[in-house]
Amino acid sequence: MDIGWLLIPALAAVAWLLRDRIRRRAVPEALRPGQPLPEFSALNELGRNVSSNDLRGTPAVLLFVRGTWCPFCSRQVQDLTRYYRAINDSGAHLILVTPKPLDTTRRVADFFDVQFEFWLDEGLAAARKMGLLLPSAVPADYQEEYGEDSLWPTSLVVDADGIIRYTALSRFIADRPNPEKLLRAVARL
Repeated sequence: MDIGWLLIPALAAVAWLLRDRIRRRAVPEALRPGQPLPEFSALNELGRNVSSNDLRGTPAVLLFVRGTWCPFCSRQVQDLTRYYRAINDSGAHLILVTPKPLDTTRRVADFFDVQFEFWLDEGLAAARKMGLLLPSAVPADYQEEYGEDSLWPTSLVVDADGIIRYTALSRFIADRPNPEKLLRAVARL
């Protein structure tokens, strides 16, 4: 009898348990709907300081994305290209918060012909503050440009008063919210 066939069910059970554990990743307390958006600072595309407080008075959709090296983040941006106008037309800011270099981010947006705002979370300070830090998550091939740590992909819809109304924390790295859900959350504001 080949022992390999016995290992398959055991490995499948372990994979199932890990999948279940990852799916139960809790939304950090600071990002739960009904909470005020935590104050954080970033740099905009022009290298100017911006703050989450600058969003007061206008609804916003904030997407915390890992980088262009992440195929799932690139796919998320591509999926949003069909919906970004509707989000912008609703009066909401659409902001991608990223730990990656802004010129790279802008090239991706230009390629997909979208008008997002990009904020650089330099040193992952915002990700740390909000409980989104994902240590040792950048593949070795990209660490020279992006560093070793990344963030857990997360989408937030914030109302004009700065209150989080919708949070989508990816259950696993490949998981991203359906852009239609973000649009519906914006429409409810």
